Amino acid sequence: MNRIKAVLAEQGKTGKWLAEELEKNETTISRWCTNEVQPSIDILVEIAKLLEVDVRELINSTKKGF
Repeated sequence: MNRIKAVLAEQGKTGKWLAEELEKNETTISRWCTNEVQPSIDILVEIAKLLEVDVRELINSTKKGF
């Protein structure tokens, strides 16, 4: 599962902004934000660069306690 929606909210950015930056459909971004589907690793890296965060901040940890 990803944290795209949470990181966008933390930065005061919208799905519409991300869609424009990535030249993707807003519906695609919405589906990523609701974890209905997951973006590829390459796209996650691109999103991390746009948001100026480590790509790991966009992914929920699979280990407990982290």
